[in-house]
Amino acid sequence: MSSDPRFPPSVGLATAILAISTGAILVRWSEAPSTVAAFYRVLFTGLPLLPIAFWRYRAHFGRITSRDALFATLAGIALALHFAAWFESLSWTSVAASVTLVQAQPLFVAIGAWLLLRERLTGRMVLGIVVAVVGMAAMSLADFLGGVLVGPRPLYGNALALFGAVMAAGYVLAGRSLRQRVALVPYVVIVYGVCTFTLFGIVAFQGHDFTGYPAREWLIFAGLAAGPGLLGHTVINWALAYLESSVVSVSLLGEPIGASILAVIFLAEFPTAYTILGAIVVLAGIYLTASDSNRVTDP
Repeated sequence: MSSDPRFPPSVGLATAILAISTGAILVRWSEAPSTVAAFYRVLFTGLPLLPIAFWRYRAHFGRITSRDALFATLAGIALALHFAAWFESLSWTSVAASVTLVQAQPLFVAIGAWLLLRERLTGRMVLGIVVAVVGMAAMSLADFLGGVLVGPRPLYGNALALFGAVMAAGYVLAGRSLRQRVALVPYVVIVYGVCTFTLFGIVAFQGHDFTGYPAREWLIFAGLAAGPGLLGHTVINWALAYLESSVVSVSLLGEPIGASILAVIFLAEFPTAYTILGAIVVLAGIYLTASDSNRVTDP
């Protein structure tokens, strides 16, 4: 680990988790199409990095091979589909269900690494995957069992959130080996650039407007970039230099909890008892898988 920083990494990590937890609330507050919100979230996150990338890392771009550029492109496309699916899921299901299910990406990373990269699955990881799947099934039926629908089409929204988790796993798998050869800033600029152009194409294909939104919407777009984007994921990447990756991975499970609490406070959205129970089971499964996968993949 790196030398001790001036700012406590644990405090930074807690701040980042809180910032990420606001994402679902901001998306719910937005009245713009979900893909438009996703587009500006990525665009406004990536723009501040451009001057840094071309001022300090210009030489790095020339050393990126065509193969690495291809995988960075695939990572950017997967990230775009992740944002598009997850943002849209929040229109159809509860915040608690959406954020918990999209956070399940470690399960799909473990499965994908086993299938594609021949990385081994431990018994603990398999147990975690099974536990999480049981919890997902319970959550998918939660609203119907409780007799109250939280969202107009919970099953559809849950499916979109799970698809978002799969795409997030694809983003992680595509970029896993790249981060060993490509510096962080150039990597992020390329991936976010591809992600931005992919979302631009999706928005254009859907026929949505890129402009003409009230000031309130632009503030939400900027908030999505500044909060979950820069203050959230950027600080998490910084904290990884000082904290064990397993600690950071498990800490990310705080996002569904934080987002659900914020949804109660700001949206008056109360998850059913079945949803809460299912979420607890899912998070337990993710914890089992993520904590053990770090022991397998970390050097």
